[in-house]
Amino acid sequence: MNETVEDIAKFAARIRRHALCMVHHAGASHIGTCLSMADVLAVLYCRTLRIDPQRPNWPGRDRFVLSKGHGGAILYAALAERGFFPVKWLDRYCADGSPLTGHINHLGVPGVEVSTGSLGHGLSIGCGMALAGRTASDPHRCFVLLSDGECDEGSIWEAALFAPHHRLSNLTVIIDYNKIQSFGTVEEVLNLEPLADKWRAFGWQVLEIDGHDLVAINAALHSVDVSADRPLALIAHTVKGKGVSFMENDLLWHYRNPDDAQLAAALQEVGGE
Repeated sequence: MNETVEDIAKFAARIRRHALCMVHHAGASHIGTCLSMADVLAVLYCRTLRIDPQRPNWPGRDRFVLSKGHGGAILYAALAERGFFPVKWLDRYCADGSPLTGHINHLGVPGVEVSTGSLGHGLSIGCGMALAGRTASDPHRCFVLLSDGECDEGSIWEAALFAPHHRLSNLTVIIDYNKIQSFGTVEEVLNLEPLADKWRAFGWQVLEIDGHDLVAINAALHSVDVSADRPLALIAHTVKGKGVSFMENDLLWHYRNPDDAQLAAALQEVGGE
């Protein structure tokens, strides 16, 4: 796809609406983290990823791993909007017997590469995919989306050492840096700063971007310098609960789900009908 910025903005609004409705209907959680990464997902699925919804296992496809699997609702929404499966499936999010489980699930869900949710594993999986592709001279790229709180995990930094050592220039990691995790701000729980310097010290190309600026996201995702023979880390500065004023930067919306009135207000704000 090669959508306009306006088209991508509309896609982002639609997947925000879906995620809000899904979490409300299921009595589920993690809507704040879904909303913070909506714009990144919109650019990935409208402009960046080489994928074919009619052939979800096409060998030449780019690989996308949502390491922060608790935000699965909005990835399911993006996949449905791109045609990997019917939008109607979203109505059964978290329902008994539904493949659309609360943490992202690949079994029976076209377009999902791997089940995640135990934090800290996604980057290692992405490294394996990227190394396999490079070894086989396969041109596909691998993208891994991490949460900032996930960067507390030691396994993230093991993988961060591995990727530059093996010159995985086909690997891009995106950190959803909304600065709020389960039980407090990132700064309070375990301060990550200087985050960009850490990734640079581990041997990565690093860019810091506004994770809600669609033009900046698109430029960054297409700026990888393959000749540098190093992976790319994009630190996307985002807002937890972005798009819904009463959810933005509020820790409560990590686990809370909106009631009927809050859902109506939220849908009014995000638009995208």
